[in-house]
Amino acid sequence: MTAGVLLATLAPNAYADDGEEPICLRTPMPEKWGYEGIVSDIIPDDTEWWQSFDDPVLDSLVSVGIERNLNLAQASRRMEAARLAVLGAKSSYFPQIDIGAGYTRSRSRATEADQFSIGAKMSWEIDVFGKISSQVRSKKSDLQMSRAEYRGAMISLIADIATYYINYRLAQRQLEVAREHMESEDKVLKITEARHEAGLVSKLDVAQAKTVYGNTMVTVPRLEASLTQTLGALAILLGEYPGQLSIPDSQNATLPSFNHIIPAGIPADLLRRRPDIAEAEATLAGYAAQIGIAKKDFLPTLSLDGTVGFSSEKAGKLFNGDSFTYSVGPTLSWTLFDGLGRKYALAQAREQMEAGIDNYNLTVMTAVEEVSNCLSAYSAAIRTVELESIVLADSKEAFSLSIDQYTQGLSPFTNVVNAQIDWLNCANSLAVAQGNALLALVNLYKALGGTPDK
Repeated sequence: MTAGVLLATLAPNAYADDGEEPICLRTPMPEKWGYEGIVSDIIPDDTEWWQSFDDPVLDSLVSVGIERNLNLAQASRRMEAARLAVLGAKSSYFPQIDIGAGYTRSRSRATEADQFSIGAKMSWEIDVFGKISSQVRSKKSDLQMSRAEYRGAMISLIADIATYYINYRLAQRQLEVAREHMESEDKVLKITEARHEAGLVSKLDVAQAKTVYGNTMVTVPRLEASLTQTLGALAILLGEYPGQLSIPDSQNATLPSFNHIIPAGIPADLLRRRPDIAEAEATLAGYAAQIGIAKKDFLPTLSLDGTVGFSSEKAGKLFNGDSFTYSVGPTLSWTLFDGLGRKYALAQAREQMEAGIDNYNLTVMTAVEEVSNCLSAYSAAIRTVELESIVLADSKEAFSLSIDQYTQGLSPFTNVVNAQIDWLNCANSLAVAQGNALLALVNLYKALGGTPDK
Protein backbone atom coordinates (compact mmCIF):
# COMPACT_ATOMS: atom_id res chain seq x y z
CA MET A 1 0.00 0.00 0.00
CA THR A 2 1.58 3.28 -1.10
CA ALA A 3 1.37 6.51 0.86
CA GLY A 4 -0.52 8.16 -2.01
CA VAL A 5 -3.16 5.42 -2.15
CA LEU A 6 -3.53 5.48 1.61
CA LEU A 7 -3.91 9.25 1.69
CA ALA A 8 -6.57 9.07 -1.00
CA THR A 9 -8.34 6.38 0.99
CA LEU A 10 -8.23 8.42 4.16
CA ALA A 11 -9.68 11.55 2.60
CA PRO A 12 -12.54 12.97 4.71
CA ASN A 13 -15.76 11.00 4.15
CA ALA A 14 -14.15 8.98 1.33
CA TYR A 15 -16.33 6.05 2.30
CA ALA A 16 -19.36 7.90 3.68
CA ASP A 17 -21.02 8.57 0.31
CA ASP A 18 -20.56 5.31 -1.56
CA GLY A 19 -20.67 3.05 1.49
CA GLU A 20 -17.29 1.46 0.76
CA GLU A 21 -15.00 0.72 3.65
CA PRO A 22 -11.42 2.06 3.58
CA ILE A 23 -8.83 -0.36 2.25
CA CYS A 24 -6.88 -0.13 5.49
CA LEU A 25 -9.76 -1.95 7.25
CA ARG A 26 -8.49 -5.52 7.24
CA THR A 27 -11.64 -7.24 8.57
CA PRO A 28 -15.11 -6.35 7.21
CA MET A 29 -17.45 -4.78 9.74
CA PRO A 30 -20.76 -6.43 10.76
CA GLU A 31 -23.65 -5.61 8.47
CA LYS A 32 -26.11 -4.66 11.22
CA TRP A 33 -26.60 -4.36 14.96
CA GLY A 34 -28.41 -6.85 17.12
CA TYR A 35 -31.30 -5.97 19.44
CA GLU A 36 -33.58 -4.77 16.66
CA GLY A 37 -36.28 -3.84 19.16
CA ILE A 38 -34.30 -0.92 20.56
CA VAL A 39 -32.29 0.35 17.56
CA SER A 40 -33.16 1.27 14.01
CA ASP A 41 -31.10 1.29 10.81
CA ILE A 42 -31.88 4.97 10.27
CA ILE A 43 -28.64 6.90 9.83
CA PRO A 44 -28.22 9.03 12.97
CA ASP A 45 -27.67 12.73 12.57
CA ASP A 46 -25.53 14.82 14.87
CA THR A 47 -28.39 16.43 16.76
CA GLU A 48 -28.73 17.10 20.47
CA TRP A 49 -29.52 13.53 21.58
CA TRP A 50 -29.95 14.55 25.21
CA GLN A 51 -33.00 16.57 24.23
CA SER A 52 -34.80 13.27 23.68
CA PHE A 53 -35.06 13.07 27.49
CA ASP A 54 -37.42 16.08 27.29
CA ASP A 55 -35.83 17.71 30.35
CA PRO A 56 -35.24 21.49 30.09
CA VAL A 57 -32.94 21.45 33.12
CA LEU A 58 -30.63 18.92 31.46
CA ASP A 59 -30.70 20.93 28.23
CA SER A 60 -29.63 24.03 30.14
CA LEU A 61 -26.82 22.22 31.98
CA VAL A 62 -25.40 20.85 28.73
CA SER A 63 -25.47 24.31 27.11
CA VAL A 64 -23.62 25.86 30.03
CA GLY A 65 -21.11 22.99 30.12
CA ILE A 66 -20.24 23.34 26.43
CA GLU A 67 -19.69 27.05 26.96
CA ARG A 68 -17.71 26.96 30.21
CA ASN A 69 -16.08 23.54 30.70
CA LEU A 70 -12.33 23.99 31.13
CA ASN A 71 -11.30 20.62 29.65
CA LEU A 72 -13.27 21.42 26.51
CA ALA A 73 -11.70 24.88 26.40
CA GLN A 74 -8.22 23.32 26.52
CA ALA A 75 -9.09 20.94 23.68
CA SER A 76 -10.39 23.91 21.68
CA ARG A 77 -7.12 25.79 22.18
CA ARG A 78 -5.09 22.74 21.10
CA MET A 79 -7.24 22.55 17.97
CA GLU A 80 -6.58 26.23 17.24
CA ALA A 81 -2.83 25.69 17.76
CA ALA A 82 -2.95 22.83 15.24
CA ARG A 83 -4.77 25.08 12.76
CA LEU A 84 -2.08 27.73 13.13
CA ALA A 85 0.58 25.06 12.61
CA VAL A 86 -1.01 24.27 9.22
CA LEU A 87 -0.81 27.93 8.28
CA GLY A 88 2.81 27.96 9.44
CA ALA A 89 3.62 25.00 7.21
CA LYS A 90 1.89 26.70 4.25
CA SER A 91 4.08 29.78 4.77
CA SER A 92 6.99 27.74 3.35
CA TYR A 93 5.39 28.12 -0.09
CA PHE A 94 6.38 31.81 -0.01
CA PRO A 95 9.82 33.40 -0.10
CA GLN A 96 11.56 34.61 3.03
CA ILE A 97 12.70 38.23 2.82
CA ASP A 98 15.06 39.87 5.32
CA ILE A 99 16.00 43.55 5.49
CA GLY A 100 19.26 44.69 7.01
CA ALA A 101 21.60 47.67 7.29
CA GLY A 102 25.20 47.90 8.40
CA TYR A 103 28.23 50.02 8.89
CA THR A 104 31.81 48.78 8.80
CA ARG A 105 35.04 50.69 9.47
CA SER A 106 38.26 48.99 8.42
CA ARG A 107 41.90 49.95 8.62
CA SER A 108 44.99 48.61 6.89
CA ARG A 109 48.59 49.80 7.01
CA ALA A 110 48.06 52.72 4.75
CA THR A 111 44.37 53.45 4.62
CA GLU A 112 41.20 53.66 6.60
CA ALA A 113 37.79 53.09 5.02
CA ASP A 114 34.10 53.27 5.93
CA GLN A 115 31.44 51.10 4.36
CA PHE A 116 27.70 51.78 4.62
CA SER A 117 25.16 49.25 3.36
CA ILE A 118 21.41 48.68 3.31
CA GLY A 119 19.43 46.06 1.43
CA ALA A 120 17.12 43.09 1.33
CA LYS A 121 17.84 39.37 1.11
CA MET A 122 15.44 36.77 -0.27
CA SER A 123 15.49 33.00 0.10
CA TRP A 124 12.85 30.82 -1.54
CA GLU A 125 12.69 27.03 -1.54
CA ILE A 126 10.73 26.03 -4.65
CA ASP A 127 8.46 23.05 -4.03
CA VAL A 128 9.44 21.23 -7.21
CA PHE A 129 9.34 17.74 -5.71
CA GLY A 130 6.49 18.26 -3.21
CA LYS A 131 8.41 18.19 0.07
CA ILE A 132 6.62 21.26 1.41
CA SER A 133 3.28 19.80 0.30
CA SER A 134 4.03 16.64 2.29
CA GLN A 135 4.84 18.73 5.35
CA VAL A 136 1.54 20.62 4.96
CA ARG A 137 -0.34 17.32 4.71
CA SER A 138 1.36 16.15 7.89
CA LYS A 139 0.21 19.27 9.75
CA LYS A 140 -3.29 18.88 8.35
CA SER A 141 -3.45 15.37 9.76
CA ASP A 142 -2.41 16.82 13.12
CA LEU A 143 -5.29 19.28 12.80
CA GLN A 144 -7.70 16.42 12.09
CA MET A 145 -6.42 14.64 15.18
CA SER A 146 -7.03 17.77 17.27
CA ARG A 147 -10.54 18.11 15.88
CA ALA A 148 -11.25 14.48 16.74
CA GLU A 149 -9.86 15.06 20.24
CA TYR A 150 -12.11 18.09 20.66
CA ARG A 151 -15.15 16.16 19.47
CA GLY A 152 -14.29 13.31 21.83
CA ALA A 153 -13.93 15.76 24.71
CA MET A 154 -17.37 17.20 23.92
CA ILE A 155 -18.98 13.76 23.77
CA SER A 156 -17.45 12.83 27.12
CA LEU A 157 -18.50 16.14 28.64
CA ILE A 158 -22.13 15.83 27.54
CA ALA A 159 -22.29 12.21 28.67
CA ASP A 160 -20.75 13.11 32.06
CA ILE A 161 -23.20 15.95 32.58
CA ALA A 162 -26.11 13.65 31.71
CA THR A 163 -24.73 10.92 34.00
CA TYR A 164 -24.34 13.18 37.03
CA TYR A 165 -27.72 14.77 36.38
CA ILE A 166 -29.38 11.34 36.27
CA ASN A 167 -27.60 10.33 39.47
CA TYR A 168 -28.83 13.56 41.05
CA ARG A 169 -32.43 12.87 40.04
CA LEU A 170 -32.06 9.25 41.19
CA ALA A 171 -30.91 10.38 44.64
CA GLN A 172 -33.87 12.77 44.74
CA ARG A 173 -36.22 9.92 43.82
CA GLN A 174 -34.73 7.64 46.47
CA LEU A 175 -35.08 10.42 49.01
CA GLU A 176 -38.72 10.83 48.04
CA VAL A 177 -39.26 7.06 48.35
CA ALA A 178 -37.72 7.10 51.82
CA ARG A 179 -39.96 9.95 52.95
CA GLU A 180 -43.08 8.34 51.47
CA HIS A 181 -42.34 5.10 53.31
CA MET A 182 -41.58 6.96 56.51
CA GLU A 183 -45.11 8.35 56.36
CA SER A 184 -46.49 4.84 55.88
CA GLU A 185 -44.26 3.44 58.62
CA ASP A 186 -45.34 6.21 61.00
CA LYS A 187 -48.98 5.21 60.44
CA VAL A 188 -48.10 1.59 61.20
CA LEU A 189 -46.28 2.71 64.35
CA LYS A 190 -49.38 4.55 65.52
CA ILE A 191 -51.47 1.41 64.92
CA THR A 192 -49.12 -0.71 67.05
CA GLU A 193 -49.11 1.91 69.82
CA ALA A 194 -52.93 2.01 69.82
CA ARG A 195 -53.18 -1.78 69.92
CA HIS A 196 -50.57 -1.92 72.69
CA GLU A 197 -52.47 0.65 74.76
CA ALA A 198 -55.61 -1.43 74.24
CA GLY A 199 -53.77 -4.48 75.56
CA LEU A 200 -54.12 -6.37 72.30
CA VAL A 201 -50.39 -6.75 71.57
CA SER A 202 -47.13 -6.63 73.44
CA LYS A 203 -44.66 -3.75 73.41
CA LEU A 204 -42.50 -5.84 71.07
CA ASP A 205 -44.71 -4.81 68.16
CA VAL A 206 -44.14 -1.14 69.00
CA ALA A 207 -40.36 -1.65 69.23
CA GLN A 208 -40.30 -3.44 65.89
CA ALA A 209 -42.33 -0.67 64.25
CA LYS A 210 -39.94 1.96 65.62
CA THR A 211 -36.96 -0.01 64.31
CA VAL A 212 -38.35 -0.12 60.80
CA TYR A 213 -39.13 3.61 60.92
CA GLY A 214 -35.67 4.44 62.29
CA ASN A 215 -33.84 2.34 59.70
CA THR A 216 -35.60 4.23 56.92
CA MET A 217 -34.86 7.55 58.60
CA VAL A 218 -31.10 6.93 58.74
CA THR A 219 -30.95 6.67 54.93
CA VAL A 220 -32.03 10.31 54.57
CA PRO A 221 -28.70 11.97 55.59
CA ARG A 222 -26.79 9.65 53.24
CA LEU A 223 -29.05 10.53 50.32
CA GLU A 224 -28.84 14.24 51.11
CA ALA A 225 -25.03 13.99 51.16
CA SER A 226 -25.16 12.19 47.80
CA LEU A 227 -27.19 15.06 46.37
CA THR A 228 -24.61 17.59 47.55
CA GLN A 229 -21.66 15.60 46.22
CA THR A 230 -23.28 14.99 42.84
CA LEU A 231 -24.16 18.68 42.57
CA GLY A 232 -20.53 19.57 43.30
CA ALA A 233 -19.28 17.27 40.54
CA LEU A 234 -21.77 18.85 38.13
CA ALA A 235 -20.55 22.31 39.10
CA ILE A 236 -16.96 21.41 38.17
CA LEU A 237 -18.12 20.17 34.76
CA LEU A 238 -19.87 23.51 34.26
CA GLY A 239 -16.75 25.48 35.21
CA GLU A 240 -18.04 26.55 38.61
CA TYR A 241 -17.02 25.94 42.20
CA PRO A 242 -19.06 23.49 44.27
CA GLY A 243 -21.81 25.31 46.11
CA GLN A 244 -22.44 27.78 43.27
CA LEU A 245 -24.80 25.52 41.34
CA SER A 246 -28.42 24.80 42.19
CA ILE A 247 -30.89 22.58 40.38
CA PRO A 248 -34.64 23.07 40.76
CA ASP A 249 -36.53 20.09 42.10
CA SER A 250 -38.38 18.12 39.47
CA GLN A 251 -42.08 17.55 40.04
CA ASN A 252 -42.52 14.41 42.15
CA ALA A 253 -38.81 13.64 41.61
CA THR A 254 -39.64 12.01 38.29
CA LEU A 255 -36.74 10.52 36.35
CA PRO A 256 -36.50 11.33 32.62
CA SER A 257 -37.92 8.88 30.10
CA PHE A 258 -35.57 6.01 29.30
CA ASN A 259 -37.52 3.92 26.78
CA HIS A 260 -36.16 5.09 23.40
CA ILE A 261 -35.71 3.65 19.93
CA ILE A 262 -32.15 4.63 19.00
CA PRO A 263 -31.34 5.64 15.39
CA ALA A 264 -28.02 3.78 15.36
CA GLY A 265 -27.62 3.24 11.64
CA ILE A 266 -25.28 0.36 10.76
CA PRO A 267 -21.88 -0.46 12.30
CA ALA A 268 -20.07 1.16 9.34
CA ASP A 269 -21.57 4.52 10.37
CA LEU A 270 -19.18 4.49 13.33
CA LEU A 271 -16.35 5.23 10.87
CA ARG A 272 -17.62 8.77 10.40
CA ARG A 273 -19.08 9.35 13.88
CA ARG A 274 -16.67 8.02 16.49
CA PRO A 275 -13.93 10.55 17.40
CA ASP A 276 -11.48 7.82 18.39
CA ILE A 277 -11.80 6.27 14.93
CA ALA A 278 -11.37 9.69 13.32
CA GLU A 279 -8.29 10.30 15.44
CA ALA A 280 -6.79 6.92 14.53
CA GLU A 281 -7.54 7.68 10.88
CA ALA A 282 -5.86 11.09 11.10
CA THR A 283 -2.86 9.51 12.81
CA LEU A 284 -2.62 7.03 9.97
CA ALA A 285 -2.80 9.83 7.42
CA GLY A 286 -0.01 11.59 9.31
CA TYR A 287 2.17 8.48 9.09
CA ALA A 288 1.51 8.30 5.36
CA ALA A 289 2.53 11.95 5.02
CA GLN A 290 5.73 11.21 6.94
CA ILE A 291 6.54 8.52 4.37
CA GLY A 292 6.10 11.15 1.68
CA ILE A 293 8.45 13.52 3.51
CA ALA A 294 11.03 10.77 4.02
CA LYS A 295 10.91 9.92 0.30
CA LYS A 296 11.36 13.55 -0.67
CA ASP A 297 14.60 13.66 1.33
CA PHE A 298 16.18 11.50 -1.39
CA LEU A 299 15.48 14.22 -3.98
CA PRO A 300 17.38 17.46 -4.56
CA THR A 301 16.30 20.78 -3.10
CA LEU A 302 15.97 23.77 -5.40
CA SER A 303 16.07 27.23 -3.89
CA LEU A 304 16.30 30.73 -5.26
CA ASP A 305 18.48 33.22 -3.37
CA GLY A 306 18.86 36.90 -4.10
CA THR A 307 19.95 40.20 -2.60
CA VAL A 308 19.29 43.80 -3.54
CA GLY A 309 20.54 46.97 -1.88
CA PHE A 310 22.97 49.85 -1.73
CA SER A 311 26.60 49.96 -0.62
CA SER A 312 28.87 53.00 -0.39
CA GLU A 313 31.91 54.27 1.45
CA LYS A 314 30.05 57.48 2.28
CA ALA A 315 26.64 57.73 3.89
CA GLY A 316 25.63 60.65 1.67
CA LYS A 317 26.18 58.63 -1.49
CA LEU A 318 24.47 55.49 -0.21
CA PHE A 319 21.45 55.83 -2.50
CA ASN A 320 23.27 56.98 -5.64
CA GLY A 321 22.86 54.89 -8.72
CA ASP A 322 26.48 53.74 -8.63
CA SER A 323 26.00 52.27 -5.15
CA PHE A 324 23.17 49.96 -6.21
CA THR A 325 24.03 46.25 -5.92
CA TYR A 326 22.17 43.01 -6.51
CA SER A 327 22.71 39.30 -6.91
CA VAL A 328 20.35 36.48 -7.82
CA GLY A 329 20.81 32.82 -8.57
CA PRO A 330 19.29 29.39 -8.07
CA THR A 331 20.85 26.80 -5.77
CA LEU A 332 20.48 23.06 -6.27
CA SER A 333 21.50 20.91 -3.32
CA TRP A 334 21.41 17.12 -3.29
CA THR A 335 22.59 14.91 -0.49
CA LEU A 336 24.16 11.85 -2.11
CA PHE A 337 25.23 9.98 1.03
CA ASP A 338 24.34 10.42 4.70
CA GLY A 339 25.39 7.13 6.22
CA LEU A 340 22.07 5.47 5.23
CA GLY A 341 20.19 7.80 7.60
CA ARG A 342 17.47 8.59 5.06
CA LYS A 343 17.01 4.91 4.22
CA TYR A 344 16.41 4.04 7.84
CA ALA A 345 14.15 7.06 8.33
CA LEU A 346 11.97 5.88 5.43
CA ALA A 347 11.87 2.33 6.81
CA GLN A 348 10.92 3.71 10.22
CA ALA A 349 8.10 5.78 8.69
CA ARG A 350 6.75 2.70 6.92
CA GLU A 351 6.79 0.66 10.13
CA GLN A 352 4.97 3.48 11.91
CA MET A 353 2.30 3.42 9.21
CA GLU A 354 1.87 -0.36 9.56
CA ALA A 355 1.51 0.11 13.33
CA GLY A 356 -1.02 2.85 12.63
CA ILE A 357 -3.03 0.48 10.42
CA ASP A 358 -3.06 -2.08 13.23
CA ASN A 359 -4.16 0.59 15.70
CA TYR A 360 -6.89 1.77 13.33
CA ASN A 361 -8.30 -1.74 12.96
CA LEU A 362 -8.15 -2.32 16.73
CA THR A 363 -9.92 0.99 17.34
CA VAL A 364 -12.72 0.08 14.93
CA MET A 365 -13.17 -3.36 16.48
CA THR A 366 -13.20 -1.88 19.98
CA ALA A 367 -15.81 0.67 18.92
CA VAL A 368 -18.09 -2.03 17.55
CA GLU A 369 -17.64 -4.04 20.75
CA GLU A 370 -18.48 -1.03 22.92
CA VAL A 371 -21.69 -0.34 21.03
CA SER A 372 -22.66 -4.03 21.17
CA ASN A 373 -22.05 -4.13 24.91
CA CYS A 374 -24.02 -0.92 25.43
CA LEU A 375 -26.93 -2.33 23.40
CA SER A 376 -26.89 -5.48 25.54
CA ALA A 377 -26.74 -3.45 28.78
CA TYR A 378 -29.57 -1.15 27.67
CA SER A 379 -31.78 -4.05 26.60
CA ALA A 380 -31.17 -5.81 29.92
CA ALA A 381 -31.86 -2.59 31.84
CA ILE A 382 -35.23 -2.15 30.16
CA ARG A 383 -36.25 -5.72 30.96
CA THR A 384 -35.09 -5.23 34.54
CA VAL A 385 -37.33 -2.16 34.93
CA GLU A 386 -40.30 -4.13 33.65
CA LEU A 387 -39.70 -6.95 36.12
CA GLU A 388 -39.02 -4.60 39.02
CA SER A 389 -42.32 -2.85 38.34
CA ILE A 390 -44.17 -6.15 38.67
CA VAL A 391 -42.32 -7.05 41.87
CA LEU A 392 -43.07 -3.62 43.37
CA ALA A 393 -46.76 -4.00 42.69
CA ASP A 394 -46.75 -7.44 44.33
CA SER A 395 -44.83 -6.18 47.37
CA LYS A 396 -47.24 -3.28 47.82
CA GLU A 397 -50.19 -5.69 47.73
CA ALA A 398 -48.44 -7.98 50.22
CA PHE A 399 -47.95 -5.06 52.62
CA SER A 400 -51.62 -4.06 52.34
CA LEU A 401 -52.75 -7.62 53.05
CA SER A 402 -50.38 -7.97 56.02
CA ILE A 403 -51.80 -4.78 57.59
CA ASP A 404 -55.39 -5.99 57.14
CA GLN A 405 -54.63 -9.35 58.72
CA TYR A 406 -52.64 -7.78 61.55
CA THR A 407 -55.38 -5.31 62.49
CA GLN A 408 -57.83 -8.22 62.49
CA GLY A 409 -55.53 -10.21 64.74
CA LEU A 410 -55.06 -12.93 62.13
CA SER A 411 -51.26 -12.67 61.73
CA PRO A 412 -48.27 -11.57 63.82
CA PHE A 413 -46.62 -8.19 63.39
CA THR A 414 -43.46 -9.78 61.94
CA ASN A 415 -45.40 -10.30 58.71
CA VAL A 416 -46.03 -6.55 58.59
CA VAL A 417 -42.36 -5.80 59.29
CA ASN A 418 -41.18 -8.10 56.52
CA ALA A 419 -43.74 -6.69 54.10
CA GLN A 420 -42.71 -3.12 54.95
CA ILE A 421 -39.03 -3.84 54.36
CA ASP A 422 -39.74 -5.72 51.12
CA TRP A 423 -41.92 -2.89 49.82
CA LEU A 424 -39.27 -0.27 50.59
CA ASN A 425 -36.52 -2.37 49.02
CA CYS A 426 -38.59 -2.99 45.91
CA ALA A 427 -39.37 0.72 45.54
CA ASN A 428 -35.67 1.54 45.81
CA SER A 429 -34.77 -1.26 43.41
CA LEU A 430 -37.21 0.08 40.82
CA ALA A 431 -35.78 3.60 41.14
CA VAL A 432 -32.23 2.23 40.76
CA ALA A 433 -33.29 0.12 37.78
CA GLN A 434 -34.81 3.17 36.08
CA GLY A 435 -31.65 5.16 36.79
CA ASN A 436 -29.51 2.32 35.40
CA ALA A 437 -31.64 2.22 32.26
CA LEU A 438 -31.05 5.95 31.77
CA LEU A 439 -27.32 5.57 32.37
CA ALA A 440 -27.19 2.65 29.92
CA LEU A 441 -28.95 4.86 27.35
CA VAL A 442 -26.43 7.66 27.89
CA ASN A 443 -23.57 5.18 27.46
CA LEU A 444 -25.16 3.93 24.24
CA TYR A 445 -25.44 7.45 22.83
CA LYS A 446 -21.83 8.05 23.85
CA ALA A 447 -20.64 4.81 22.22
CA LEU A 448 -22.38 5.77 18.98
CA GLY A 449 -20.27 8.93 18.95
CA GLY A 450 -23.00 11.43 18.17
CA THR A 451 -22.67 15.08 19.11
CA PRO A 452 -23.39 18.34 17.29
CA ASP A 453 -20.59 20.44 15.82
CA LYS A 454 -20.01 23.52 17.94
